[in-house]
Amino acid sequence: MTQPLSKTFVNTFLGHAPMWYKLAIIAFLVINPILMVTVGPFIAGWALIAEFIFTLTMALKCYPLPAGGLLAIEAIIIGLTNPETVYHEAHNNFEVILLLIFMVAGIHFMKDFLQFTFTRILVNVRSKKIISLLFCLAGAFLSAFLDALTVTAVIMAVAYGFYSVYHKYVSSEMGKGSHSLDSDLHLKDKNREELKEFRGFLRNLMMHGAVGTALGGVCTLVGEPQNLLIGHEMGWHFIPFAINVSPVTMPVLIVGLLTCFLTEQFKIFGYGFSLPGNIRSFLFEEAMRNEEKQGQAGKLRLIIQAIIGIWLIAALAFHLAAVGIVGLSVIILLTAFTGIIEESRFGPAFEEALPFTALLVVFFAVVAVIHSQELFKPIIEFVLSMQGQTQLMAYYIANGLLSAISDNVFVATVYISETKLHFVHVLNSIPNIGMTGQQLMDKLTDPHVARADVLATLPQAAAEQAHAVMHQLDKLAVAINTGTNIPSVATPNGQAAFLFLLTSALAPVIRLSYGRMVMLALPYTITMSVTGLLAVDWFL
Repeated sequence: MTQPLSKTFVNTFLGHAPMWYKLAIIAFLVINPILMVTVGPFIAGWALIAEFIFTLTMALKCYPLPAGGLLAIEAIIIGLTNPETVYHEAHNNFEVILLLIFMVAGIHFMKDFLQFTFTRILVNVRSKKIISLLFCLAGAFLSAFLDALTVTAVIMAVAYGFYSVYHKYVSSEMGKGSHSLDSDLHLKDKNREELKEFRGFLRNLMMHGAVGTALGGVCTLVGEPQNLLIGHEMGWHFIPFAINVSPVTMPVLIVGLLTCFLTEQFKIFGYGFSLPGNIRSFLFEEAMRNEEKQGQAGKLRLIIQAIIGIWLIAALAFHLAAVGIVGLSVIILLTAFTGIIEESRFGPAFEEALPFTALLVVFFAVVAVIHSQELFKPIIEFVLSMQGQTQLMAYYIANGLLSAISDNVFVATVYISETKLHFVHVLNSIPNIGMTGQQLMDKLTDPHVARADVLATLPQAAAEQAHAVMHQLDKLAVAINTGTNIPSVATPNGQAAFLFLLTSALAPVIRLSYGRMVMLALPYTITMSVTGLLAVDWFL
């Protein structure tokens, strides 16, 4: 019997998302115009923010782009903002869009070298504590210059490949031609226990590596998308950004690595699983066989990728071009010198980043609503009414809490833009500056002009006031950056790398659920968040 068209529509709308989720989105779409007419745009705007954060927190039920995008389109239709403002927000952050499109794709072509690095660590180092530290350190270093999602994808590929190969091997010993990675029921008790230990071992390494991407990602301009947003607003290039955030990021990095060591040493919070000796021997032999298969061509690819990796680091450090353009150069160099010339081999490189790039533009639409309706003005004014270090700590805590439940890029975008706008008004109130506050802010945050040179053109009293204002804005920008990056390791909602891992094919194989990930992240959440807060108070 053919089902009614209405039922087909309900089943098709938002696909396999739960019915209660679909009903919630429909309710939001119905309620928003009613709120706009009855209680006005301010309340309707806040309702939209709450609804959008809901779509972010429910990312495991439905990727936020379709549902969040519907809310953003409706916001424009009912007049909470307009297409021109959305375009202006996206245009202002074009460098971030270029980063996501080209840098992530560029690193895709460097996966052989990254996979080789993590494989060597896994099979050559016997101590679990040292392996954990190396995975965490490697994740941190690579994410400081590359893309956290790609680094996480490489670690996952290594783990999935090794688990699959070994599971297939023990399954074939039992005479099973086909094997399901999710099931161990057909295996001997001894093999089942070894695989259980192996799964725990891989879970531990995945979390150490994923936290490592957060530890390194907070440190540099390109480590996370929101870093580039903040750097763009403040006029900071790669090295100035790293220097400005280092009073907070360096203590957090040290404490994060110490946490990694201690969780393995004392086998707490779900850590402490070891790699059974016979599995290690099998994986080592498998890795050697794979390297032999690669031959001279494989060795040449690794050398070329390593050289272009050095070019990438140098180009970023000396700001030879915009980050996205550097990423494009990486794509060109890697594909040209490794013989990738078929169009079909370029497409997959862009698949990882483009969904998030589209989601980022939806973020900008919500930010446009916030700007148009001045929704954050009361909150920003309240926090900025605080004095000195209390103000900085309040910013760090507020950004941290919001980032843990929603998305850190969204939170950082809102806070840095609204805070900068407030400081434009502060500059505007300084007498005898000879221009508007916006014009002075543009000059003071121009990356091509030294701030001291701009201040030197002002009368002495005005220059001193402007310097004090910008000094506080610098510190608030660091508080926003570290607040959105560090406490957000608490949940998969806050860290894109965590969400990527949780929704991957590897997660069910190694029995990594949402609750288990939160528990594994807990020691890092506590130690890193508290260290970040103390560093903001003591060192900024």
